Amino acid sequence: MSDGFTSRFTDEEMAAIRKSLRDEARFGAEFLGRLKRVARRIPFAEDLLAAWFCARDPATPRRVRMTLLAALGYFVLPLDALPDIMPLLGFTDDAAVIAAALAAVASSITPGHREKAKQAMTEL
Repeated sequence: MSDGFTSRFTDEEMAAIRKSLRDEARFGAEFLGRLKRVARRIPFAEDLLAAWFCARDPATPRRVRMTLLAALGYFVLPLDALPDIMPLLGFTDDAAVIAAALAAVASSITPGHREKAKQAMTEL
């Protein structure tokens, strides 16, 4: 009888696991790299980081994680409704998407996530 932890994964399952880890690492690198480049210019940078820490927390429900990752993905996406290079207006669409996602899942973002975000902001 298998306990779910000691059984061997199929080759297809292992390939899917490796791909998701590569994609998550790449997404994380893209998100954090972009945030470092623009953090001082956008007022919602700390909220972005709190959302990132919440999405990475294994205790966060899957629905919340997916909502936050979709919003963070929009921030990373190079093509969006308003190009980010536009003065004053460039990040308004990103802010709106992040604000909507945060409002939808606000109860899942803990004081611990916010504290990590605050600490990370000092390192950017």
